[in-house]
Amino acid sequence: MNLHDLPTSLEETLFNPAAVRLDGKRILILGVANASSIAYGCAAAMRSLGAELALTYLNDKAKPHVQPLAEQLGVAPELFMPMDLRQEGSLESVFETVRQQWGKLDAVVHSIAFAPAQDLHGPLVDSSADGFLQAMDISCHSFIRTAKLAAPLMTDGGQLISMSYHGAQEVVDNYGLMGPVKAALECTVRYLANELGEQNIRVNAVSPGPMRTRASSGINEFDALIEDAVTRAPLGRLVTLEEVGYAAAQLCTLAGSGQTGSVVYVDGGHNIKA
Repeated sequence: MNLHDLPTSLEETLFNPAAVRLDGKRILILGVANASSIAYGCAAAMRSLGAELALTYLNDKAKPHVQPLAEQLGVAPELFMPMDLRQEGSLESVFETVRQQWGKLDAVVHSIAFAPAQDLHGPLVDSSADGFLQAMDISCHSFIRTAKLAAPLMTDGGQLISMSYHGAQEVVDNYGLMGPVKAALECTVRYLANELGEQNIRVNAVSPGPMRTRASSGINEFDALIEDAVTRAPLGRLVTLEEVGYAAAQLCTLAGSGQTGSVVYVDGGHNIKA
């Protein structure tokens, strides 16, 4: 059997450039902080593949760092929105704006994590109940809330993506409180994938290797973590923002349409090393 013997529909799929494009797709990116943030890497990759974007930023302090990026990406002013998950109704307001402006949604990238510094920097055994709950609420439960708000807008199916880290699977020195939180997030991905699959909504996590972002700057001895990643990863280097962005984008294309409930590692192979 050769390629010319394939059924027409399959042959067209195999040779269809649109299989790795996002033209006409409307994607909401939550958590853009600056040009070094993973959320921005996802936004830039998805825009380059033809997606139309909506972006959120944290607050007025963050806005000057994000607004030029939104303009560069062609985000409509009304879809460039503040969102602080510590404020009641903030997430709901974002989705209401998306509903009014677009009426539907094809994908959401949830790139948000937070833990109070005093709880993040100390031993897990010393973490406070309030700090643990806040980290779990913002970093994990907000993804569940996102899924609930996004699902009614995904009338043709869709993709939900959150960001994890290998500290969810293995102990990473100084990652502390965020290890259990990310483990809960990865489990949440699997349960949401199971629940939303009948609506053709796929749910996945992307797990980048260590990257120099604003969020990572809060981790103690982060330089040592970077050195370990470079030394032990089979590729012998850190991954780039572009590589992470395109890995997330691929999940939103036809090429990723059979994938759900997965944790996609983009870490140069670091996760495979004992």
